[in-house]
Formats: sequence, C-alpha cells, structure tokens
Amino acid sequence: MSTLDTLRQRLNWGGRDTDPAENDTAATDGGTAVGTPGARERSTLRQYWNSDFVRSMPFWLVPFAVMGLFVYGAIGWNFVISLTDYAGFDDANYSDLDFQNYVEAVTSPQVIAAARNTLVLVVAFTIVCLAVGLTVAVLLDRQVRFESTLRTIYLLPMALSFIVTGQFWLWMYNVNNGIVNAFVGLFGLGPYNWVGNPDLVLAAVVFALVWQFSGYCMVVYLAALRGIPNDQFEAARIDGASTLRMYWRVIVPQLKPATVSATVVLMLFALKAFSFLYALFGGYRPTKGADILATLMVRQAFQLQQWAYASAIAIILFVMTLGIIAPYLYYQYRGDNL
Repeated sequence: MSTLDTLRQRLNWGGRDTDPAENDTAATDGGTAVGTPGARERSTLRQYWNSDFVRSMPFWLVPFAVMGLFVYGAIGWNFVISLTDYAGFDDANYSDLDFQNYVEAVTSPQVIAAARNTLVLVVAFTIVCLAVGLTVAVLLDRQVRFESTLRTIYLLPMALSFIVTGQFWLWMYNVNNGIVNAFVGLFGLGPYNWVGNPDLVLAAVVFALVWQFSGYCMVVYLAALRGIPNDQFEAARIDGASTLRMYWRVIVPQLKPATVSATVVLMLFALKAFSFLYALFGGYRPTKGADILATLMVRQAFQLQQWAYASAIAIILFVMTLGIIAPYLYYQYRGDNL
C-alpha cells in the first residue's frame, strides 16, 4: 500500500461519510472496550431479556394477573362503591362520590360496638392462644410419654372447619344438657346461657376458637424449641438456672420469630371468624355482645341492601387487616426475609 493510499484511508475513518455499519463497531479508550450507544442499548436489552425476571414470567404472570384482577381489583371496586349511595335495587351513581358512608360508619354506635368486639376478639384470642400453645409445647418438649399421640390429638381440632366447630360448641354450650354447664355444675355454678348472654358470649367465642387453634401455636413453638441447640440448655443448667428461669431468660427470647409469625396468623384467623359465628348462631345476627364488623357488614349488605354502607364497613375491616399485615411485612423486610 502506498503512502497516498494510507493517508486517504486515515482521512475516511475520521470523515463524516463513514459507513453507518462501521459506527457500531467497538472503540477503545486505550485498553478497555467502550461500546457505541447502539451496542450498549442492544447489550442492555439482551441482559434484560435473559434476566430471571423475564424468564420466570410464564410461571407467575398469569396467576399474578388473575389475583390482581379478582382480589385487588375487587378491593378497588369495593372502595369506589363505598363512595356512592348505592342501596336497594337501584343502580350505583358513580358521578357523585364522597366519604359520607365513612362519616356515618365512624360515628355509628353500632359500628363502634362491632369494632370494639372485633378488637377484643382479636387481642384476647391471640394472647390466650399463644400462652396455651407455648405452655403445651414446653411440656411436650420435656420428652413426655406418648408425645406423638398427644401432639396429634391436640392438633386435630385445627383440621375442622369453622362450621363444624360452631356446631360442636353449640352443643357444648347448650343451657340444658351441654357438657360445659354440666362441668361448671360440679362446682355449684350455672347453668349459664353461654351463647345468649351478652356478657358471656364473647368469652365463650374466644374459648372455642382457642380450643381450635392453640394446637397450631403448639406446633409452631415446638418446632422452634427443637431448633434451639442443646448446649444452651446445658449451659443454663451448669450456671444453676432453674427450669422456669432457663425458659424465661434463655429460651423464650429466642422464640421471637415464631411468636411474630404465629401472632399474625392467629389475628387473621380471628378476623375471619364470620363462618364460626354464622354456624354458632344460625345466621349473621349473633348475640349483641358478639357482633363483629364482618357480621355487621353482611347484615347491612344482604339484609338491608345498603351496599355502599356495607362496602365502607368492609374497607374499614380491610384497613384493620392491613394494620396487622404491614408491621409484619416491615419486620420481615428489616430481617432481609423479603
């Protein structure tokens, strides 16, 4: 190649009439390859296309879309209905939206009483269930005889549905020939109308739900106890700690993750107690002391046809549920579990 041809070639590389295809070739900055904008864009698209998010899309996109439409879409639609005056068999008017139903709900004595009953049910049921489940788990963790049989028998009520449990405890609480009244009669008490007395009915409901779900707490706590290394028990015994002190100071603090998980699940079970109350009282009008937001909502919707007002109560119940779930999700996020 002559000197003139070499000079012409160098001028063409820096000229404006260079072939566009040559612009996509990689340049260098003295050692490290630097892609042109077109090459970098294709590389970014290729990385995005080969990412786990895109490649796993066929497995989660369809169920995610279905859940988003029929769960979160239904919640959003329910919220819109709560802003209308939809009632009876008339069509909803979506042109005039306001928060009047929420104002009426938060100032209604009936809604306030139902919210108070719901809160008492959730808190009392959760605390008692955790205490009973932890106690039984500690006893079973002491290597008692027939541990497997006792564990199965104690866990069995959880396999029952709310409908079966409601009918079962309706017989147990019978005023005339129920086993509960027969038992308290041994101490010269009763008989009591457990499901008809407004002062007793909520405690009776909590006791029945604890009977059904304390087995779940027992399993959760027993699994957590079995996960604690034996050397911690032995170290506490060598230091002279009594059994009660060893569990209170050493073992129970390590059960915090199990306690948090069980608490959230139990609270959600308590908020879903509508089926149990429906079976226990034979409808969605329980005794006054056991009326919760779920039964009040259904009564407003399907007995009085106050669809918008019932939707507002449903949104209030949803916010209460969110108030339970959100701290748990934040706790899991802080622990890098999400």
